[in-house]
Amino acid sequence: MDKQTQIELEAAAFRRLRQHLMEDRTDVQNIDMMNLAGFCRNCLSRWYQEAANERSIKMGKSEARELFYGMTMDEWKANYQTDASAEKQAAFQTAFADNVGKENS
Repeated sequence: MDKQTQIELEAAAFRRLRQHLMEDRTDVQNIDMMNLAGFCRNCLSRWYQEAANERSIKMGKSEARELFYGMTMDEWKANYQTDASAEKQAAFQTAFADNVGKENS
């Protein structure tokens, strides 16, 4: 497979993952994803932002999240985010520190 085809297939897979998380499975909470998989929608939007910044495209955290989510974080939270138990929040603190680190909080 040539490099361009590989890039196109990877981009298509990413777009499908984004659709799955943003449209098909809005019921899956970020905190559950982070606790189980070590990443969530916010991580994906941060990776998007980092890729843009590496290419000298200025993009802030909220802008990246809005581009990734297709809406503001306030809209996402109002529409889809549910309250998390104290147990889930404690697990999240550990998962976040292990997978993202304190410098990205």
